[in-house]
Amino acid sequence: MMIPVKGHPNLYRDEESGAIVNCDKTSYNQYVNSLNNRKSQKRELDEMKKDIEEIKSLLKEIVNGPKWHRIWNSKKQFLN
Repeated sequence: MMIPVKGHPNLYRDEESGAIVNCDKTSYNQYVNSLNNRKSQKRELDEMKKDIEEIKSLLKEIVNGPKWHRIWNSKKQFLN
């Protein structure tokens, strides 16, 4: 059985274990939503980081030429 804690409308004491239990479902739901929002923001940030790395790689390729072209040219110079 749960006994209400005096002066705290959402807190109850479990008679068997003596534990205090918070039964405020609104606060709990807000907490779960904030966790989900943080996870979503982290996934979005990770995706943006991947996109930036891809853009950097493409820009380097534009400036330096394709990797296979650089390898071919270096082998060609070696053979001559």
